[in-house]
Amino acid sequence: MRNRKGFTLVEIMIVVAIIALLAAIAIPNLLRARLAANESAAIAALKTIASAAHTFRAANSAYPTSLQDLGNATPPYIDSVLADGTKQGYEFNLIGLGTSGDSGFEATAVPATPGTTGNRGFFVDTSGVIRYTTDGTPPTSGDRPIE
Repeated sequence: MRNRKGFTLVEIMIVVAIIALLAAIAIPNLLRARLAANESAAIAALKTIASAAHTFRAANSAYPTSLQDLGNATPPYIDSVLADGTKQGYEFNLIGLGTSGDSGFEATAVPATPGTTGNRGFFVDTSGVIRYTTDGTPPTSGDRPIE
């Protein structure tokens, strides 16, 4: 009888094949979970923006005209990352309506890379209702609300 030390090539190839199969199953699920997390974070960020805009109006008699108005206030209403317009795979934008934002605001969140960082685009206005599109384009007040 021979005294074997180590593994044969066949044994190593079987182990590699099993690891590759497990990775092929797990990676798509991981990517879907990450995409869902990005979309949930975008919705939460829009809720934060809407709340901050209403608080800003209470203190300044007008809605903000940009995210920078909320981020550069003392103290800031939103964090500096969100005020820069990009956070967790989404690009955010806020515009004030009317002269100096006295008629309200509209904020959008769209995926930085549609299909990779998110599938849906989101919208919120002065009403606070968050709406979405399924193709990652910027929604408007006429799109479907989040339920």
